[in-house]
Amino acid sequence: MRIAVLVSGNGSNLQALIDANLSGQIIGVLSNKFDAYALQRAENANIATAVISHKDYPNRESFDAAMHQQLLAWQVDLVILAGFMRILTPNFVSQWQGKMLNIHPSLLPFYKGVNTHQRVLNTGDRLHGCTVHFVTAELDAGQSIAQSAIQVGLHDTVESLAQRVHELEHFIYPQVAEWLCNGQLTWRNGQAYFNQKPLERPIQFAQF
Repeated sequence: MRIAVLVSGNGSNLQALIDANLSGQIIGVLSNKFDAYALQRAENANIATAVISHKDYPNRESFDAAMHQQLLAWQVDLVILAGFMRILTPNFVSQWQGKMLNIHPSLLPFYKGVNTHQRVLNTGDRLHGCTVHFVTAELDAGQSIAQSAIQVGLHDTVESLAQRVHELEHFIYPQVAEWLCNGQLTWRNGQAYFNQKPLERPIQFAQF
């Protein structure tokens, strides 16, 4: 399986995917920012890179079309979003339906969108974590595949929660990617299947 990873920033999840030695091959890393450190991580691993700046396009549709052409040129089978900070158009998503993953820093369906760590602290929730899901046109609403949770401590801050959740992400994201690469996880007719059975609820990894 040929994998492209879309990035905008530091790329710690990209590094986790590189270090996991997936049975698929990361053949390209695409960023919308020239200064994303993730590009250096890719180059260090001898992975091809491309930068397509959203600022060079008049609208989201033309930007996404340019990304789509790059992915086609790379002959990609799977797209993994790893800190890619752009909302994708429905047309782009539809072309990669069932072939695009994202990881979100909350236990979906709770806390879609941004500032999840602050929102968890504001509400006093005792559990927090991350979710790997298929990407759909609706933000953070695609079918959830796997989750991992932590207990929120009395002294946790936004920064400490972010660090702890990142550690979960680095563990479960490569695992889900590998399931897709080795065929354990498949997508058919708008439904995720795990070991040939419909995935009724996200797989729960042990709490940390």
